[in-house]
Amino acid sequence: MKSDVSLDFQFTSTIEQVWNALTDSDTLAKWIWDNDFKPVVGHKFQFRAEPSEWWDGIVDSEVLEVDEPNKLSYTWVSAGESTTVTWTLKKGSDGTVHLHLDQTGFSEATKAREGAIEGAKYAWTNMGDQLGKVLTVQ
Repeated sequence: MKSDVSLDFQFTSTIEQVWNALTDSDTLAKWIWDNDFKPVVGHKFQFRAEPSEWWDGIVDSEVLEVDEPNKLSYTWVSAGESTTVTWTLKKGSDGTVHLHLDQTGFSEATKAREGAIEGAKYAWTNMGDQLGKVLTVQ
């Protein structure tokens, strides 16, 4: 059985800059999608992407945990799938920031569907690359 998504990123920015990129709506829009995010537990928000023939482009979410600047967690509900996205930040001894992503709760049907988890990993990897670009211009 395939596991859920777990990815690691490293940035040379400060932990405060990375936290801001995860929690500021305007900055989030530069590397994920347009949104109405607020870093407040219980806040319901949406990520809005360009719709396609197989997806309406909307991710419904709710903030579950805010532990500035260490951890952020929210639901990710889209296309009939409900998962939880958790970001964990740690300062490295070398001055880098280690950002860890976990996306958990995929249904057994999704885990069994060929390419589904790999597709999620691919999408998050691309978004992480975009985050790196956003951080370099801050």
